[in-house]
Amino acid sequence: MLYRENTKRINIGGRLIGGGEPIAIQSMTNTRTEDVKATVEQILGLEKAGCEIIRCTVPTPEAATALKEIKKQIHIPLVADIHFDYRLAIAAMENGADKIRINPGNIGGEDRIKSVISVAKERNIPIRVGVNSGSLEKPLIEKYGGVTAEGIVESALDKVHIIEDLGYDNLVISIKSSDVLMCVRAHELLAGKTPYPLHVGITEAGTVMSGSIKSAIGLGLILSRGIGDTIRVSLTGDPVEEIKAARLILRTLGLRNGGIEVVSCPTCGRTQIDLISLAGKVEKLVSDYPLDIKVAVMGCVVNGPGEAREADLGVAGGKGEGLLIKKGEIIKKVPEAELLDALKSELDNWNRA
Repeated sequence: MLYRENTKRINIGGRLIGGGEPIAIQSMTNTRTEDVKATVEQILGLEKAGCEIIRCTVPTPEAATALKEIKKQIHIPLVADIHFDYRLAIAAMENGADKIRINPGNIGGEDRIKSVISVAKERNIPIRVGVNSGSLEKPLIEKYGGVTAEGIVESALDKVHIIEDLGYDNLVISIKSSDVLMCVRAHELLAGKTPYPLHVGITEAGTVMSGSIKSAIGLGLILSRGIGDTIRVSLTGDPVEEIKAARLILRTLGLRNGGIEVVSCPTCGRTQIDLISLAGKVEKLVSDYPLDIKVAVMGCVVNGPGEAREADLGVAGGKGEGLLIKKGEIIKKVPEAELLDALKSELDNWNRA
């Protein structure tokens, strides 16, 4: 049985994770949380892209207060990211945060942690306990001879036990590293040691290209082992790109349906249309369609028609033109300049066919 089917089910503002629930996609805003207008605009854009849980940093009392207004204007659960000041964790919960992310090791002594747990208990607000390899405690580094998967797991469980000892178990655990294989190993170790749902991601993964590749490898290995209940693809770029990458990773692993899958050939000397430009335009076009189909964009007549026939809808390029193929049948020949419009017309009328 998959590990995630046995994890504790946690309710984050109406969104359930764990216990076999569908894996939820998360992101984090990069606006100043105090700027309500900019933050709401970004979250609404992320919602449209498919974000299901959003996290905002709360570094100031003003940011904590802003959560109340932000919550009124968005439609997905809001997580407050807290570091160092336990009072901000309390203020965030009082202003409507659906979950808080803390590291019990950096918000002070037991009394401060107890104060945070007390408010979380009153409001039944989940706590995400987060540990990154970059913040691993010195004693654990010395114990294991460096930053290791074993040290990351021990650090996370130590912090979980602090909260459990205070009588609270509404928890989510996050252990992250920019070292992909270390991160995978850590999740394999942790999965057998805790019943709590896991928030999975490769931290500081990099730019849109390199970060997406590292995240796809790391998340692919972890999720394919049945580990993980919610994910974030961490990229240096527009957060919408994180959602696109996350959705594609889940779809590729067979863990998520919905959305149009675009397949396209890598081009070669036989290509006689501007396939690179066309494929990019098609990928952008299909992002707004709530269809669960495959669209193929192929560049030549050697393999193109056969590959396109395997998709629900496709085009196989020729010399300045293309064949439009639907459900394996060629339905028309279209000049290159009209290919995108022809595809759009078929998509617009897909459910009427």
